[in-house]
Amino acid sequence: MSNYPYRQDREELKELLLQYHNLKTGISHSFIDEDAFEKIIDYFDEKDQLAQSLEAAEFAVEQYPYSSSLLLKKCDLLIASKKYKQALYFLDQAALLDNRDINLYILKTDALLALDQHSKAASVLETALDSFEGEEKIELLFELADVHDDYENFDKVFDCMKMILEQDPLNEEALYKICFWTDFTGRNEEGIRLHQQIIEEHPFSELAWFNLAAAYQGIKLYEKAIDAYKYAIAIDEKFDYAWRNMGDAYLRLRKYKDAIEALQKVLELARPEDVIYEAIAHCYDKLHNYAQARSNYRKATHLNQEDTQLFYKIACTYMNEGTWESAIKNLQIAMRVHKMQPEFNLAMGQCLMEQGKIEQAVQYFGNVVRTKPKNVNGWVELLKCLYNAKCYEEGLEYVDHAMVLTNSKPIFIYYKSAFLFALGKSKEAILQLELGMEKNPKLIKKFIELSPSLLQNQSVVDVIARFKKGKSI
Repeated sequence: MSNYPYRQDREELKELLLQYHNLKTGISHSFIDEDAFEKIIDYFDEKDQLAQSLEAAEFAVEQYPYSSSLLLKKCDLLIASKKYKQALYFLDQAALLDNRDINLYILKTDALLALDQHSKAASVLETALDSFEGEEKIELLFELADVHDDYENFDKVFDCMKMILEQDPLNEEALYKICFWTDFTGRNEEGIRLHQQIIEEHPFSELAWFNLAAAYQGIKLYEKAIDAYKYAIAIDEKFDYAWRNMGDAYLRLRKYKDAIEALQKVLELARPEDVIYEAIAHCYDKLHNYAQARSNYRKATHLNQEDTQLFYKIACTYMNEGTWESAIKNLQIAMRVHKMQPEFNLAMGQCLMEQGKIEQAVQYFGNVVRTKPKNVNGWVELLKCLYNAKCYEEGLEYVDHAMVLTNSKPIFIYYKSAFLFALGKSKEAILQLELGMEKNPKLIKKFIELSPSLLQNQSVVDVIARFKKGKSI
């Protein structure tokens, strides 16, 4: 054996190319076998010399007219040259020579798809399935799944993955793909049954346990999902996606401490992501541990500085602690990019109102109602601010706007009553208060919160008492 096999291969190829040139130009009539022709065709193809490769294939087919493999190579090159109808003609010829070559059906599918004949392409593969077994059948099913995916027949993609797993329950590619398609098509119950069957035969398949868990999660059976994820992790403790999804399931169940533990495990096993830090921060936020929440939100900002929502969420943790100045600083960062974002403006207005900076607060609440005129919260905060600033005339004007734009939400009837009382228009105020009580008596709490001193007004007390007798507030 030669000590330099690669050099020997190059020399052999060089000799083959010379023989091919001589044969093509008629200099000699040397013999080139089928395998040698395939090497010549592949050489030109690898060099991206498509025309020369196709020419060699045509020459080879002339020499070996009954060679299905050479004819398929020619068809492949015709498809690459966008000569789809020619390719289909010669594929039919190849089928007469050998209809047991899987490449025949794959190439025919490629040509039909290029001609936008999706139904025919799918039909070719579906018909071919009956002629193949084992790995070849599985390959055809993957091809068929791709055809259905391209033409958005997503349920049929799921069906293909299911058929593959029924033949090969541990096929990793199918297990990975069916997890997505189960969720996408919403066929979670079917996914549960399929993976339960796989687990019965293969109890140590972590992917099957993961898919079972994900299917449970898809129909909001979070406790069952967590149990299945635990099995996946018991088999592979470094299965970061199982830890990640389990963290999400705990979060949905509001088991925030367990969620934090699972999500921190994800950070140990995988590359840190801003969404993981944000999820951990959200859990700490719900546990009222605002310092830890801020710490994790900040880690998320280091990985994704463009997400202004993170700075808003940091601001909210400060607002929950009543640290208004720090909240304002973070809101200012958030608003550098999204100056008119209603959520940010609403929070900024609330902070400024708490600091007694009423005029500035009104401006921010005004931004909210201009940007989202049907947003009830924006109007509520604006009106509260105007009431606290004793801008009663202006408040009465704005409350009428709010009622028109929010389809007369009952809260604004109460607010109108409060502004009328403040302006000394008691009769009109009582009428509005009675109307508000008729619409939604429970909102009387909001009315009293706006101005507790109104409970000193006997007319107000009488209205509330009258409605308490007739209805439960």
